Amino acid sequence: MTGPVFPPQFADQLGSLLAWRRDVRHFQRLPLPDGMLDHLLDIASLAPSVGNSQPWRFVRVVSEERRSAIIAHVEAEDRQAAAIYDDDARAAYDGLKLHGLREAPEHLAVFCQTDPEAGRGLGRQTMPETPVYSVIMSIHTLWLAARAMGVGMGWVSIVDPAAMNSLLDVPDDWRFIALLCLGYPAQESETPELVRRHWQDRLPADQTRFIR
Repeated sequence: MTGPVFPPQFADQLGSLLAWRRDVRHFQRLPLPDGMLDHLLDIASLAPSVGNSQPWRFVRVVSEERRSAIIAHVEAEDRQAAAIYDDDARAAYDGLKLHGLREAPEHLAVFCQTDPEAGRGLGRQTMPETPVYSVIMSIHTLWLAARAMGVGMGWVSIVDPAAMNSLLDVPDDWRFIALLCLGYPAQESETPELVRRHWQDRLPADQTRFIR
């Protein structure tokens, strides 16, 4: 049995998908269709994982009380993070929109079960962090699938992991990885927002590629 053949047009479309995958922070309040989030998570679960351990644990946050508590936590962390910058950088920082939690219809917290029974430890003896890498692969897979379906996703990183475990009351052996916003984007651009706002441009290739 042979696998599928992907024509050159598919490769071009894949490159376009990667270029248009953006960290979305401006969302419409329009809810996603019923079943779409579950469908996206089914695709995310096709990501590779060490020992086929599938250590990702997705928590959909629907409680208004928990959502409000998470927003309050993120905004408190945001104010604290701003304090490290001098006045000029602080002004630029204050002009950034670092999350879309207030507008996005879906909040998704992603955890890693740090030592899952599935996979029986394969690939974790010398690199115990590989379950975390596997979860990050699932997040990227989710990001691409969402963009292909016209859904935006943003990764909120100004959070305290321990607080997220507490706010969502998850098992002790779940390690917090990501807080994600999902919904239809209010606007779209091929250029990352941090580039548009002159915070950080793309690095030249010679700063990221080396030969030994």
